[in-house]
Amino acid sequence: MEASDFIPHDWREWRRLRALHLKQQGWYQRDIAEALGASEESVSRWLARARHGGLEALLAHPAPGRPAKLSDTQKRLIPELLWHGPEAYGFRGQVWTRARIARVIEEEFGVRYHKGHVGRLLQELRWTLQVPIRRPSSGTRRPSNAGVMRSGRSCDGGHAASVGCWFSRTNRVSTSFRGWSGLIPPRD
Repeated sequence: MEASDFIPHDWREWRRLRALHLKQQGWYQRDIAEALGASEESVSRWLARARHGGLEALLAHPAPGRPAKLSDTQKRLIPELLWHGPEAYGFRGQVWTRARIARVIEEEFGVRYHKGHVGRLLQELRWTLQVPIRRPSSGTRRPSNAGVMRSGRSCDGGHAASVGCWFSRTNRVSTSFRGWSGLIPPRD
């Protein structure tokens, strides 16, 4: 099998495979290095690896890293668990924080996450941080469900359906809180 038959995973792998392909076409190492923007020493190492280990020696072998604490199935269940609201898990108010979500994950799956990692986990699930909008608390009328921000726009009334917002279930919105309020599910 030739180097041109493989589909590279990243640019570094592509460069190593391209070097082998050019060598198989009769190019000199100096010309390969110049064409690929690599040093001659690197090209020499790549070609030596290919001679001793075959084409597979040039392929990327990323480190697997630490195994995930939650399975993909469990991760997909998190939005469904959070949909029930914080009060379903004994929290006061209708605002999710990373610390609260970490406690729910521990309660449901027996897995402990630091609140800082919960934010990364939510980003992986394509959920976004929401900041409640400032509303006067005096006699001004507003919808029964207070809106939350999404991309700098408020989500009130008919506009909410067009942008797919989830509302807080309370009538008041705290302006001092900055957390995972009104999480928005990913749009497919």
